[in-house]
Amino acid sequence: MTHAPDQPADDPLCRPPALGFRVLGPLAIVDGTDEVILQPSKPTSLLATLLLHPNSVVPTDHLRQSIWGERQPSTANAALHTCIQRLRRVFARYGIADHTIEYVPGGYRIAAVPESLDLLRFRSLVRTAQARKASPAETGLLREALSLWRGPLLANVPSDALHRDEVSQLMEERLSVVERLADLELSAGRCLEVLPDLRAVIRSHPGRERFWEQLIEALHRSGRQVDALTEYRRVKEYLRDELGVYPGARLQRLEMAILRGHDLGPPALSRHVPTALPAGPAPDRSRCSPSLPLVPSFRGREAESSAIARELTGTQSEPALVVLSGAPGIGKTALALHTAHQVRETFPGGRVLLRMSRDDGAPLPTAEAAHAWREALAGTTGPRHPTGGEAHGPLPPVPAGMLLLLDEVVRTEQVLPFLPTEPGSAVVVTTRLRLAGLAAGHGCRVHRLGTLAPDDSFALVTAILGGTRAEREPGAVRALSEVCGHYPLALRIAAAFLLTRPELTVEEGADWLRQDPVSRLSLPDDSALSVRQVFGGALARVDRWFAEQFLLIARSARQRFSADDCASALGVADRTAGAVLEHLAEAGLLEGGPRHYTMHGLLRAFACHPDAVGPPEARDVSPAGSDSGPTSAWPVHPRRP
Repeated sequence: MTHAPDQPADDPLCRPPALGFRVLGPLAIVDGTDEVILQPSKPTSLLATLLLHPNSVVPTDHLRQSIWGERQPSTANAALHTCIQRLRRVFARYGIADHTIEYVPGGYRIAAVPESLDLLRFRSLVRTAQARKASPAETGLLREALSLWRGPLLANVPSDALHRDEVSQLMEERLSVVERLADLELSAGRCLEVLPDLRAVIRSHPGRERFWEQLIEALHRSGRQVDALTEYRRVKEYLRDELGVYPGARLQRLEMAILRGHDLGPPALSRHVPTALPAGPAPDRSRCSPSLPLVPSFRGREAESSAIARELTGTQSEPALVVLSGAPGIGKTALALHTAHQVRETFPGGRVLLRMSRDDGAPLPTAEAAHAWREALAGTTGPRHPTGGEAHGPLPPVPAGMLLLLDEVVRTEQVLPFLPTEPGSAVVVTTRLRLAGLAAGHGCRVHRLGTLAPDDSFALVTAILGGTRAEREPGAVRALSEVCGHYPLALRIAAAFLLTRPELTVEEGADWLRQDPVSRLSLPDDSALSVRQVFGGALARVDRWFAEQFLLIARSARQRFSADDCASALGVADRTAGAVLEHLAEAGLLEGGPRHYTMHGLLRAFACHPDAVGPPEARDVSPAGSDSGPTSAWPVHPRRP
């Protein structure tokens, strides 16, 4: 993958950039062959954020998030303006026009073309390659696109939010091109030439099975069957030891073909062609989806699902608004999606999922939510709801015959622009908040979800684990459900843990999890499936002082407690203790109130865990039966009795 591109020398895509920027590596300003790598600073983070969305308005709250994260100064808007001025002074030093960064209502925009920004140049080359599929020209164009990448992506940009939310998306674009190019090289018979590049990408991305498939196929086609089988053993060991899974079906079929000496036939080009992202608005972190995902192995909640379905479909002469609230990980989204599929015939206009919070729990900015909603309407209802000239006008209402799911709402104000007004339209809200004001002012139906009933827990674990295994150990399955506190999130994690370890009995798995459920109820390949991560994220959304009170309550309070019970432990007056309990209940960390409250057992175990964040006196107590320290690693074989 090192040949010169198959392209005319006068093609503008082949010309080296003149004055401009590079983001496909350390952030730099370039002038012909000269390159200046910028020092890590807040203006550098600002510039990187703008350049990742060239020619698009980047909202000011998005820029503030990229620069300061969650710890934004009280004068963040003024500080942002200062960063813009500092950036313009840097531009002046290198002869870049002052108006390159432009203020527009709601945010800022930076102007760029493929000749001035390597990211746009990369995407232009990939789009051009798409039009020349399976030809030498496509190979050359993709090689040229990859040659623009030159080291760790934005290594000099000190923005955790940017690296978390956007760098990974850019890497996916690159890996998609690498995969396609390797397919082209294999189909052209250049098996030996492709080996160094595949080994390099596997070193940095060992979990992508497709690259292993290409490497093993290249070795086999080069007559190196022993080396091919050695690489298969390497990936098998990696997947088993690091992720607790086995190679996928394609890798297994490839191994069997090599062992049996079967002819692989001519290399098949993957139908996957890398898609260059258009230069558009800042990425929509709402993950808006006009087609709802299915909920695998959904079990239980029959009464709640039936009630919600009746509320959504009971009358088509007026709109419907339903709120599902509950603790983090209690299964609000799963129930909403399951019920939405049950009532799909009632909503011929479509069903749309709009996530209202970012991965770090921060509320989705209004501008991003509005953009995602307009895009979803354009995809489901056609030109009746344009996304161009009306982009800055009032939000279009939920159309008649459509169901909108607002998932992970963290503020009441997020719901108000989406309140249903058309007859036959419906909105379902999932949230940890109680949203009493919404119920009082807009007449919504509210369902507060708790843990599953024991029989429902048994059914959920059985559905994921498989009936045969559960039937052999019904008592152990019920014991496992108890370890998980009948908490849907924990039940799914525990069942998946056992599913990937067929050599374990359910009893052995339950015993191992029981030793430290908070740390061990976690899947290493998905941070969303981790009790500690989910509960920790929920606690991080609460003001630090209230979080500390929560940890103290978990340590000192009984299973059922009142404000009077907690006042002395918290060292505050009864009235203040009552306000603390109500605040924590509103955040989804307590149930009940205002006279008596309870705390889910698994939440209490989390709060008492040595790794819980809080005052030392709250950290010193561990739940009964826990280990002396956290154990987050997943053993291949837990210790057997």
